[in-house]
Amino acid sequence: MAIPPPPRIAGGGGGRKPRVPPLPPARTLLTAFAAAAALAVLCLLSSSPAASLSGAWRSGASSGGKYLYWGGRVDCPGKHCGSCAGLGHQESSLRCALEEALFLGRTFVMPSRMCLSSVHNTKGVLQSSASSERRWEESSCAMESLYDIDQISRTVPVILDNSKTWHDIVSRSMKLEVGGVVHVQGISRGELKQNPLYSTALIINRTASPLAWFMECKDRKNRSSVMLSYTFLPSMPAKNLRDVANKMKEILGDYDAIHVRRGDLLKNRKDRFGVERSLHPHLDRDTHPEYIRKKIAKWIPPGRTLYIASNERTPGFFSPLSDRYKLAYSSNFSSILEPVIENNYQLFMVERLIMQGAKTFVKTMREFDSDLTLCDDPKKNTKVWQRPVYIDD
Repeated sequence: MAIPPPPRIAGGGGGRKPRVPPLPPARTLLTAFAAAAALAVLCLLSSSPAASLSGAWRSGASSGGKYLYWGGRVDCPGKHCGSCAGLGHQESSLRCALEEALFLGRTFVMPSRMCLSSVHNTKGVLQSSASSERRWEESSCAMESLYDIDQISRTVPVILDNSKTWHDIVSRSMKLEVGGVVHVQGISRGELKQNPLYSTALIINRTASPLAWFMECKDRKNRSSVMLSYTFLPSMPAKNLRDVANKMKEILGDYDAIHVRRGDLLKNRKDRFGVERSLHPHLDRDTHPEYIRKKIAKWIPPGRTLYIASNERTPGFFSPLSDRYKLAYSSNFSSILEPVIENNYQLFMVERLIMQGAKTFVKTMREFDSDLTLCDDPKKNTKVWQRPVYIDD
């Protein structure tokens, strides 16, 4: 349930957005009371039993801090209220919101659950003979089952929206005559920090981009403007996920790793002449074993242990590589993974730690100039549909 915004205090349009004078005290009280009541209803409807909150940062946050609230679910309000994106997209949105909280010096009110996309939640990944039809049944998971909230809070203070702390903050905002809750949309973070109308409010309720939350971070291509690195959330997995990854790395010993993303990206369509087209024309070819062998030969010598993280579900698909490398998959560690892993997002977080620990790591497609990759097609969607290439260029 989204928080219904009161009369908009700011919006889009060209030029500098006007500074809005404070409302008269009586009207302010009414507005703050109504907004806080809506927040309280949201919390009551979306919460599970209140989480136990411990640590000095949490007690400090509940006693005198200010708070930033973006919504009850990642990208909602936004594009994905009726659906949800994969883990990477949701992490980009979370990182954007956390960056704004860090910039404003506020505690971020994090959604207590993350939506699980059915496209990215295949269960067969733990079973070498499983088909792609098997999936985990859950449509969401607790945020604390993915991330170490205390560890995140050492950089950006965070509370969960189903916590007693958040309920107490909402109750406190209802008692304030002025500066309880302020609703904002289409306002820069600089304006939020500098304008007393926003900076003095106990709670900023941010209605983010109608697309995805990460669209609020419009200057992300300017690396100097990024306050949190792209590795921030991937380096903050829950402790039980870190423990599983450490056990797997200990068994693997000295190893290399490749990430082979196929399934969800191998989407072709026919043009009006019936010709197959693809957004990633070389991907299918470059992620077949015979091409993988040729590509990684210059980086990974024969005889090495090679961990393969992939969403390819065809049994034995990578077996041709076994004549050169000692292959390892998540299915080889099912006895370690199955007691802990409840969804594919958790599994991918574990596998990211495995890939980070590899001596040599080869990605599917390039994100940074220094990356080693299997395919030279651009990772970002180019919107250009081309004929797939299945032979050497």
